[in-house]
Amino acid sequence: MTDEIRDADGCEDFESLEESGLHDPADTPGETAETEVLTDEEAAQFAEDAEQAPEESDAAEKALAEANDKYMRLFAEFDNFRKRTAKEKSETYQDAVAKTVLELLPAVDSFERAMESPCTDEAYRSGMEKIYQQMTAILAKLGVEEIPALNEPFDPKVHNAIRQIEDENFGESTVCEVYQKGYRLGDRIVRCAMVSVAN
Repeated sequence: MTDEIRDADGCEDFESLEESGLHDPADTPGETAETEVLTDEEAAQFAEDAEQAPEESDAAEKALAEANDKYMRLFAEFDNFRKRTAKEKSETYQDAVAKTVLELLPAVDSFERAMESPCTDEAYRSGMEKIYQQMTAILAKLGVEEIPALNEPFDPKVHNAIRQIEDENFGESTVCEVYQKGYRLGDRIVRCAMVSVAN
């Protein structure tokens, strides 16, 4: 520092410092910034709030976890309810169709027997065949299928054996005669075929 900016006591000239920009007025005595001083009560309250903050945070996290758990359980229950309702609806429809078809099958059997009988009136026979074709078309539209039986291996799940005979023309446990046709609706057996089994 130069001697010009020092006074006789060896101190810097404040006016020169201010002019040079090296002096900060806030650093001068008597001009310090006001600082907020907490009272004992405010300090105690601040400390108490700081202690309660983690407890409140833990409580909030616990409440959030409980709410999330309840939501997940409710969602799972609703999803199960939706699936169960859809399954019951499908089964109810299948049950209704199966019961209706079961009631119609005796009429189909009667048409088949009528067409097997000799008839001299061709117009009458043609009319019977058309009605029978309409009925079988309706059954096919509903998804009803005839269960194969004649010359098929005997299957107790779909065949109802009412007679067993010895016949060399058929293999062992083979259906040799069908008394009543069987029908299925998808995987559901509407009526088993009534058959005779050879050997």
